[in-house]
Amino acid sequence: MTRLAGKVAIVTGGARGMGEATVRFLLEEGARILIGDVLDEPGQALANELGEDVIYTHLDVSQKSDWEAAVKKTEQLGPLTVLVNNAAILFQKTIMDTSEDDFLKIVSVNQLGVFLGMQSVFPNLKVNGGGSIINVSSVDGLQSKNSLVAYSSTKWAVRGMTKAAALEMGKFNIRVNSVHPGGIYTAMHGAEFMTQEDANQFYQHHAIPRVGMPREVAALTAFLASDEATYSTGAEFIADGGWSAGLVNDALPQL
Repeated sequence: MTRLAGKVAIVTGGARGMGEATVRFLLEEGARILIGDVLDEPGQALANELGEDVIYTHLDVSQKSDWEAAVKKTEQLGPLTVLVNNAAILFQKTIMDTSEDDFLKIVSVNQLGVFLGMQSVFPNLKVNGGGSIINVSSVDGLQSKNSLVAYSSTKWAVRGMTKAAALEMGKFNIRVNSVHPGGIYTAMHGAEFMTQEDANQFYQHHAIPRVGMPREVAALTAFLASDEATYSTGAEFIADGGWSAGLVNDALPQL
């Protein structure tokens, strides 16, 4: 398919996991892509594997100078039209065990990184006639869990920033939406030491009783990057297997 033909995208955190799946999916749909990550070896290896339409650059999303360099490098691919703010780190500690440094580290990547990304690409998207920004939040940006005070706060913040940016940028034909994955089978979920079958056990009371796959989220991101989503902005798009809908209660009647 070529529904993203002519589009140039930055995908942060694109060296592995959900970011890698997004890079592969967007490429299949015809986009040219700059992978931004701090994992230089796997990021460059992925770019080398995928060919001339994919390039890699070191991108610490918390650093404005890295963003400026990344946006400049996209000129090798063509006019920039898509940003996927995917880079994030997971942190699990209770409120009382979370230090100020812990909290600020998570904010610097998950929240500041998204802000800097939107700010950095805006001039190019405006000059290029518009585009699409996809900010990857989480199901934990719609609800939360114990031990996620730092992580969840940043994912809720991504929702708010998305809406504010959508209101400011819409008149320039720039759409800004957030994507909210549930449990996705990546390294962040434990894919390096847990089988997919074992991971499925955590989701037996969900509407879709299994772990999600990175490509399922990538497909949603590709839709938002495409011209099929030209009237969608400032909205949450959920790929969580029904997690946010609630849980199946075994004590109640079922089909």
